[in-house]
Amino acid sequence: MRVYVPLTLPRLAEAYRTARLGTKPFVAYAVTPGLREWYLSDDIEELEYAALSRAALASLRLLAADPDAPRRRVVVAADVPEGAASADPDRGLDPAALGEVRVDATVPLAKAAAVHVDADDAEADVTAAVEALPTAEAGDDDAQFTVDGAEDHELLWYATQEIPNLVEAAD
Repeated sequence: MRVYVPLTLPRLAEAYRTARLGTKPFVAYAVTPGLREWYLSDDIEELEYAALSRAALASLRLLAADPDAPRRRVVVAADVPEGAASADPDRGLDPAALGEVRVDATVPLAKAAAVHVDADDAEADVTAAVEALPTAEAGDDDAQFTVDGAEDHELLWYATQEIPNLVEAAD
């Protein structure tokens, strides 16, 4: 099963040092029944992009909790064994939990398929989105517009062999 793990550049550096993604259990995003129902598509590529987008939003929350992290969203796409990730059926259609899964396995970084990171030119919009996030989540439409501004930036795709360069650039 493909999962999308929200990170920050410092958390990616930690994953690189320890050779694993997160400490079990950890939250990731995937194509869940709730996401399928919300997105109304049978196209797996579109659904996976929606899960990636949900993980990018979760990366914003991680950035809000770490004021020293560079203001770039990071999402690692990784493959986990079937049954290692599960969605909470009670939160399946909760808009805040769409696509959210709990990974109850240690996931070696070697299982990563790719890394998605904001380009340098997204930092100003990501910074503004991080600052606006609490107000947006409280229902403020203007703040939500600012958060959506970060989503206007496509995350760049990196091969896993490029992780050392991404980590070095963040230091």
